[in-house]
Amino acid sequence: MNIHEYQGKELLKKFGVAVLEGHVAWTPDEAAEAAAKLPGPIYVVKSQIHAGGRGAGHFAKDPAGKGGVRIAKSVEEVKAAAEAMLGQVLVTKQTGPEGKVVNRVYVEAGCDIKRELYLSFLIDRATARVTIMASTEGGMEIEEVAEHHPEKILRVAIDPASGISGFHARRLAYSLGLEGKQIATFGRFVDAMYKAFISLDCEIVEINPLVVTGAGDIVALDAKVSFDDNALYRHPDIEALRDEAEEDAKELEAAKHSLNYVALDGVIGCMVNGAGLAMATMDIIKLYGSSPANFLDVGGGATKERVTAAFKIILSDPNVEGILVNIFGGIMRCDVIAEGVVAAAREVSLNVPLVVRLEGTNVALGKEIMAKSGLPIISADNLADAAEKVVKAVKEAQ
Repeated sequence: MNIHEYQGKELLKKFGVAVLEGHVAWTPDEAAEAAAKLPGPIYVVKSQIHAGGRGAGHFAKDPAGKGGVRIAKSVEEVKAAAEAMLGQVLVTKQTGPEGKVVNRVYVEAGCDIKRELYLSFLIDRATARVTIMASTEGGMEIEEVAEHHPEKILRVAIDPASGISGFHARRLAYSLGLEGKQIATFGRFVDAMYKAFISLDCEIVEINPLVVTGAGDIVALDAKVSFDDNALYRHPDIEALRDEAEEDAKELEAAKHSLNYVALDGVIGCMVNGAGLAMATMDIIKLYGSSPANFLDVGGGATKERVTAAFKIILSDPNVEGILVNIFGGIMRCDVIAEGVVAAAREVSLNVPLVVRLEGTNVALGKEIMAKSGLPIISADNLADAAEKVVKAVKEAQ
């Protein structure tokens, strides 16, 4: 689960992470009021969306204009910047061409920036350890740094048995070129970040840029905080920060039915049981010349109602031109899947080709249910046959 920058900073501040003073605003007047609470004379107005690259992005109605992060030198300029951002669609590298609507802005105090660095905490699956990543190339996308200057990315893995120690931060501080009191300040900053990461069950905490001020202080100028969904039951206060307006409506609906759904940009909807089989299904659709519209794993214990809900979610995507249901019945029974598919197809106007491949428990009964339904369901014998048939049916329907 992702949250907004200002929410992340509020959480990190509780653990002792140094952040600048700022206030969130939903209207231009609130933005002006927020600026009046800050010392000035420099303010920064930041669009709050779940995407990076806001400063380098552009608004859909003004592609050549300023981005989603603007500097203001008066309360009046803060209000004008908020008026220009709120309610507009901000397009960045991470949003895609459709962009995201800016519903709130964050008005933050200005800062005397001497240096910009990069710092993040994440889980390195290769080592199964919390890993600190740092770089002197702050303000740049870490992917670009990794591609063009991989030698400038520093990594320090933390042993889960011993936890973080002073030498972890000192090693990074020296490599980043920090000196004097900056080293001790950086050590306290890193220690606070680690405590926040572990305590909040985070997937990633990214500070980009992490700045060294003219006075030698270390401050988080930005904050990206993402949480492990599987641990949210331990943090109802964090789950309450969820901004559903930033999430895909189909994914939200799927979550209500305990379905694992991820929207993609293809044309063939997929309903599969098991993540591995779902990945294989998407791959074979690509192999036969088309592209998947979603990842959808109904799980091993899905009911008829959940299968029906899954089918409706797939059909709610206007880009879907065909559907492939691929079920291997182990825990999941083929007749339950068949009943769900038939029920859903009858409730909605099925106007795209539907190919179903069933194998496993009660497969004969499942096929019989579909055959007697009177619906135009195309049966497939195996995965390759299913992929070939759905791609062919979609192309013929175009």
